[in-house]
Amino acid sequence: MAAPGEAIIRCEGLRKTYGSVEALKGLNLTVYPHSIFGLLGPNGAGKSTTIKLLTRQIRPTSGQAWVAGASITSAKADVRACIGYLSEQPALYTWMSGQEFLDFTGELFGLSASDRRRRRDELLELVGLTAAARRRIGSYSNGMRQRLGIAQALVNRPEVLFLDEPVSALDPIGRKEILELFQRLKGEATVFFSSHVLADVDRICDAVAVLNHGELLVQASITELKERYAPPMISVELECAAEDLQRLLAREPWVQHITVSGSRATLLVRDLATAKRALPALLVNAGLPLLRYEVTQPTLEDVFLRLVGKEGNLSGTGEEA
Repeated sequence: MAAPGEAIIRCEGLRKTYGSVEALKGLNLTVYPHSIFGLLGPNGAGKSTTIKLLTRQIRPTSGQAWVAGASITSAKADVRACIGYLSEQPALYTWMSGQEFLDFTGELFGLSASDRRRRRDELLELVGLTAAARRRIGSYSNGMRQRLGIAQALVNRPEVLFLDEPVSALDPIGRKEILELFQRLKGEATVFFSSHVLADVDRICDAVAVLNHGELLVQASITELKERYAPPMISVELECAAEDLQRLLAREPWVQHITVSGSRATLLVRDLATAKRALPALLVNAGLPLLRYEVTQPTLEDVFLRLVGKEGNLSGTGEEA
């Protein structure tokens, strides 16, 4: 168990090779308790490899990591006792009912019959499957199966819940259900998940790490990433050609870059508060009539494209590395 204030996940120089292929290149990563942490990257970036290493499904070539204070390479400390895991395509016994499956999982963890029933009922309520508890899993929708998979990953009361692409195969309604569940889980466990659905990550994550070709490009909070890599933009449209505006703003310190096309201009700004205050006054004083003014806030996709480039695959459903 991690001590108060300490990281719940810590990686130091974590590396994994498959022959001549270096799938993960010296990963250094820190995740704090009771957060929702997103691991991002295009296909083949090393996301699944990272999760498999942290859950002890594979061993690192070199480097070290700790999960809830337990080393992933130590024979004396079994990380698997304090984690939950759900793969991208969970294997569920479709002939069982939801409650039978959770009973079975609890038995594997050595829970007594009374503890299994209590934990089963708690989890069915948590994931919203109480009404479907006696139905066969084979009749469940994709979203229901994913919620049941998360419930089984929580049976042993893990400190960390690892999820590999948990929403990749779901429709918008199913994704919404899972994301709302993640937010409810924050009080029970740290949620660590990989995803290529950037809008979902943007919505619920406290912090993210971006991988590309096995390397960590950046780790930060969502807010920090947007401020650092995708500053806000202001779009304006004038009644006249926008070249006059370009000349007017050329020496303004709050303007990072300006792009002009006909009567329209797009401003990349360093200080949005200053820009919103100064721009209207500058336009009025210069006699430049304004038709349209719009502030565009950056998205996580803007950050991702700037870090990884347009070759980053935002719509893939998994990866080999």
